[in-house]
Amino acid sequence: MKNILVIHQSAELYGSDKMLLLLLKSMDKANFYPVVVLPGEGPLKQELEKENIKVVTAPVLKVYRKMFTPKNLYRFFKDIKKGVNLLDKLNGEYRFDLIYSNTLAVLLGMFYARKRKIKHVWHVHEIIAHPKIFAEAYPRLLNKTAHKVICNSFATRDNLLQRVPALQSKTVVVYNGLDESQRVSNVAAKADFGFTQEDIVITLVGRISRLKGHKWTVSAFAKYLKTSNAKLFFVGSPVPGQEYYETELRDIIKYEGLENKVTILPFTKNLKQIWDVTDIALMPSTEAESFGLVGLEAMLAKKPLIASNLGGLKEIVLNNETGYLVDPLDDKALADALIKLMDNPQLRKEFGESGYNRAKQQFSLQNYLNGINSVLEAES
Repeated sequence: MKNILVIHQSAELYGSDKMLLLLLKSMDKANFYPVVVLPGEGPLKQELEKENIKVVTAPVLKVYRKMFTPKNLYRFFKDIKKGVNLLDKLNGEYRFDLIYSNTLAVLLGMFYARKRKIKHVWHVHEIIAHPKIFAEAYPRLLNKTAHKVICNSFATRDNLLQRVPALQSKTVVVYNGLDESQRVSNVAAKADFGFTQEDIVITLVGRISRLKGHKWTVSAFAKYLKTSNAKLFFVGSPVPGQEYYETELRDIIKYEGLENKVTILPFTKNLKQIWDVTDIALMPSTEAESFGLVGLEAMLAKKPLIASNLGGLKEIVLNNETGYLVDPLDDKALADALIKLMDNPQLRKEFGESGYNRAKQQFSLQNYLNGINSVLEAES
């Protein structure tokens, strides 16, 4: 049995968090024993502990935009020592055969793997285009410090290779995958969330942030759909410390007179009921998504998906077959795509069925697990 040190950036249950949970829950414990390091408490930690997976909390050396200040840099270097000391204690007990860093946002695995000469697999879930210093630095770090790099889409891989072509020999693409069996709960009705049966519910699930497209959606809706029977359903919360994004969004909604047209629901683990009441799923990202797990969830729920023609979303959505791809920040293009689906219930059904079949065939949970496990087995 191989012992694997797993380091992850958060203890929440958004995209990369969910994929890690599914991987570790399904991991063959006869072959691998995972020990997970998270930065704090949260639902991911709780779910892992339900599976009797050992979880410890420690500074994971998370990268963030405002880290380059004297105070934050001092804290960062202090955390390196603290994190390494904690990992030394764990390594003394478990003698790790492999370190698996999940997302580029954590650097602790990189530092510790080099210091203790342990093989390092880095799973990339991000497309970083700016700040330029990060966009240029990460591919070089990967090339120097990772034995193997897993990318969650070809768009993610290509973003790295265009900066450091030498990474190609150590990079593999493994798509995220889900199984419809994960969607278990009672069926919800539109009335449960304050909608009427006549409302066409357009749902955007995701962090309230600068890149998920909430403001763009409201802008397009205000210009072209304000008098329609459509309602916007935003499901998600801002990153702690970035609550101002939600404040700005609510201010725009109020300014446009859309208070009765937009419902904002905080993050919920039970997305199955969200999809129950959804007519059209939306992923209007204004920057390239590396994959877009929410889109896959919508497809498994047989919902037509409108997404930005960017990044990994182009690998998930088949334009005019499972949904529509639209150019980012084009209000009219987004509204036109919405209107086509709003006006045609049969088209919504056809796109939903096609999306479901595509999700089952191309993005299954088993394909994802097989891909990750094959890398871990080869490297450990």
